[in-house]
Amino acid sequence: MYIIPAIDLRHGKCVRLIQGEYHRQITYREDPVEQARDFISTGADWLHIVDLDGAKVGTPVNTDKISAIAALGKLKIEIGGGIRSEEAIKQLLDIGAERLIIGTKAVSDFEWFSQMAEKFSGKIVLGLDARGSKVATHAWTKDHPQHLLEFAAEADKLPLAAIIYTDITKDGMLSGPNLERTKALVQAVQIPVIASGGVTEVADIKKLAQLGVEATVIGRALYEGTLNLTDAINAAK
Repeated sequence: MYIIPAIDLRHGKCVRLIQGEYHRQITYREDPVEQARDFISTGADWLHIVDLDGAKVGTPVNTDKISAIAALGKLKIEIGGGIRSEEAIKQLLDIGAERLIIGTKAVSDFEWFSQMAEKFSGKIVLGLDARGSKVATHAWTKDHPQHLLEFAAEADKLPLAAIIYTDITKDGMLSGPNLERTKALVQAVQIPVIASGGVTEVADIKKLAQLGVEATVIGRALYEGTLNLTDAINAAK
């Protein structure tokens, strides 16, 4: 298992939203490029970037900051937020993204998502955000009636790089991940599963590793200091 530190971008700054709510923002760093450099210095190989502005408006917004981070040349970057067109996919791949996370458009237009997964084989990640057992979309502002395991089973037929599962109720709460639902997802699909949301301490990483996840995304715990990135990487190994 490997660790993916997270940078959430809003208005060009490094922030976190509590449970995805835009009015509950914590600003951690004015310059996300400096934050990326810090992650590099402590051993990160991957970086998870969410364009929060993009997620809200439906097209990438913070591309200048993403491009600057990619230009460092030290990180494999996965990007999510507002990727709802082939043009957006090409744009982000061109500026250095390793893989792209699609959530809302995957749910609202699965036929299109399937086409993009085939066209950009191994570059597309399904962003499976859920509130309970239901899939959430549109920057977590809307719920979809489909059960997340049913949707994951359909996506499992595609040549995806991974599925990133986020329990919205856990994200940013420093209360531990949803181990039960993560386990169910890992057992339901062949595609690698990346866990996101709630990881707070080394013990959480060890528990997730036992479930067979490919990686885990860590955000607020790193910024709040409840978890050290070096310790997290060592625990994952």
